[in-house]
Order: sequence, then structure tokens, then C-alpha cells
Amino acid sequence: MSSVQKSREEYINYLLEKYGDMVYRLALARTKNKEDAEDVFQDVFYKLSKKTPEFENKNHEKAWLIRVTINLSKNLFSSSWMRKMISLEDEIKFEEECEQEVYFEVLSLPVKYRTAIHLFYYEGFTIKEIASILNLNENTVKTRLSRAKEKLKTKLEGGFEGG
Repeated sequence: MSSVQKSREEYINYLLEKYGDMVYRLALARTKNKEDAEDVFQDVFYKLSKKTPEFENKNHEKAWLIRVTINLSKNLFSSSWMRKMISLEDEIKFEEECEQEVYFEVLSLPVKYRTAIHLFYYEGFTIKEIASILNLNENTVKTRLSRAKEKLKTKLEGGFEGG
């Protein structure tokens, strides 16, 4: 193995270590399925290893990985095989029942809201950063976050009325 190949491999391993959890969580939030999330995760890093893009900075690295994860998730949803598949709920363990309820309510949101919520609350991106990553207007991101929070509030409050 040449030194160029080795340094490229080390760089990809570095990105995998640094951003692997983020890519997997985003893929899981978008696909709602562990196996599909794992496939997207593998495809993202395969694509990275084949292209090895030149990144301007750390934010560009992260944004590229998020964008590719989102695009590969979209591709998965548009496949004819996926359109015929029935989604099954994964058994995910939570420390508290309310965490599980919130998680599944977030997953029940339309993908555009789910993605905005994930990037804002779980990955800590600002509205401006999310707009840049998703190629959207900042006001569109604000609207998606607002609508998602309203939908979650309605669903979660409704769930507590019977108890």
C-alpha cells in the first residue's frame, strides 16, 4: 500500500470515527429502520472512500456527510422495492418511557420535519447551518421546525389526556 493510499485510508477512518454516529443516527431518523440505516451508513462511507472530496473545513466535511446521508435515504425511499415494503417497528431500549414516546412521535413526523428536528436538536446545528446543508431558505427551516414542534406538542399532549 502506498503512503498516499494509507493516508487516504487513515483520513476516511478518522471521518468514520468522528462522524459515524451522526451519520447512523440521521439515517435511522430518516429510514425508521435499523437495517436500512445501516445500509445508508455503509453507502455514505463507501461513497466517501470512492470520491474522497476535498473539504474546505470541518463544517464542510460534516455538511457533505449529512447531505449524502439525506440523498441516499431519499434514494432508498424512491426505490420500487422499498415502496412495496411494510415498515416494522424496531425494538429500541430507552431509560425512560417518555423518551421512547418522544422518539416514536418524532419518527412519525413527515421526513422533512423529522430531518429538521434531528439536525437542530440532536446534532446541534443552527437554523442557518441547516438551511445551508439542505439548500433551503432559513425561513423555510424555521417554519419546518415550528410546524414539527406544534405537531409533536399536539400528539404528546393528546397522549397524556387519557392517563
